Amino acid sequence: MTIREASFYIFNHLKPVYGEGEASQLADMVMEHITGSGKTERMLYKNEPILPAEEARVKDYTERLKQQEPVQYILREAWFGNQKFYVDPAVLIPRPETEELVDWIIQDHRTAASPLRILDIGTGSGCIPITLKKNMPNTEVWAIDISVGALLVAQQNADKIGAAVQFQQLDILDKGNWPSLPIFDIIVSNPPYIPEHNKSSMHPNVLEHEPHIALFVPDTDALVFYKAIADFAATHLAPNGQLYFEIHEDLGQAVLEMLTGKGFEAQLKKDMQQKDRMVRSGLAK
Repeated sequence: MTIREASFYIFNHLKPVYGEGEASQLADMVMEHITGSGKTERMLYKNEPILPAEEARVKDYTERLKQQEPVQYILREAWFGNQKFYVDPAVLIPRPETEELVDWIIQDHRTAASPLRILDIGTGSGCIPITLKKNMPNTEVWAIDISVGALLVAQQNADKIGAAVQFQQLDILDKGNWPSLPIFDIIVSNPPYIPEHNKSSMHPNVLEHEPHIALFVPDTDALVFYKAIADFAATHLAPNGQLYFEIHEDLGQAVLEMLTGKGFEAQLKKDMQQKDRMVRSGLAK
């Protein structure tokens, strides 16, 4: 099997499942991962044979993609903030909306006069704190998660990318854990926020593969994490500190009302798709 034949093999098998555009993109991602060469370079050597082991991987990855396993889990990589992160089923796959949240924080604080202390709650792959540390090196960055598996992934990414982040296993819903954490200038979180009833409308590649502990909240208390983090911030946010959330697109007003009810000033921000997806807040003066 040549490089060209391998590309067509992936594309032709995936087109009925994903459609022409996405199948082409997936074929490109798989071939770049397997060969280590970009599209232009592969075109130059399209008639070169691939190794038998590489052909076996092409067929294995294609079958897994046909079953709608996320390509990021298959390849064990995902891009975020111009960095390649290791991901596996212990963590959510980083999303573009979260990049927008991180960019908002960076733009707000890039020129801070004094060193800042940042906390990321529910860190998953570590994409938020690692990206903040790389772009704001004069910061002390902490990150917590309830999942040991997630923390192992996050630490691996921090080591590989070269970002000094202090990781800690901690359940933010347990108020007994709060005294172990210091005061922070910035608290950020992309917590679980999808109501359980949304499961029926979700794509299988998310529902059947990504960790439910990082996705879902009870229908009866969709703001459970936002409320707990706001209460935590009330005692652990420095004067003039700011709290940033990624939110469910349908819960913007509910999050704003919750925050103002707890003594915060809050601002809602739309993502590039014009959906309410981010909130910035601080304690009202």
